[in-house]
Amino acid sequence: MTETCTNAEKFLSELVEGLGLELKVSAEMTDEGCTLDLHGNDSHYAHAENGELLDAFETILFQVYGRQLDREHRFIVDANGYRSTRKKELQAMARFAGDQVRKNGRPFTFGALNSTERRIIHTTLQAEEDLASESVGDGRDRRLQVRLK
Repeated sequence: MTETCTNAEKFLSELVEGLGLELKVSAEMTDEGCTLDLHGNDSHYAHAENGELLDAFETILFQVYGRQLDREHRFIVDANGYRSTRKKELQAMARFAGDQVRKNGRPFTFGALNSTERRIIHTTLQAEEDLASESVGDGRDRRLQVRLK
């Protein structure tokens, strides 16, 4: 594990303790980056509201330690396997959208997704030779659209 990941683990542990949450933090380096897992009695708070607290922790960690990470790595904060479950959900949604586009010939536009979720859908569909996906709009109005090539 890199020094940056170790420092992020310590920082996040102190942060959740300061917030009064009963959570333990464990970290490991993966191909994607520094993965920090939250576990404990209060882990349900971490994935409430579509994982907004997890996203907030990732943002804070990136602001504090982002320059110390290699460009291809990022911080991934998870609790109770929420991220992997959500990833499978998004992959299924991407396949559904692709099927709908093929069936109807019309573009399929997703509702609000954060950048990580849009990236998962883009990645899921990139191998499809007849489909294209792109993010359209700006800021909070940014949406992902799937269409025929």
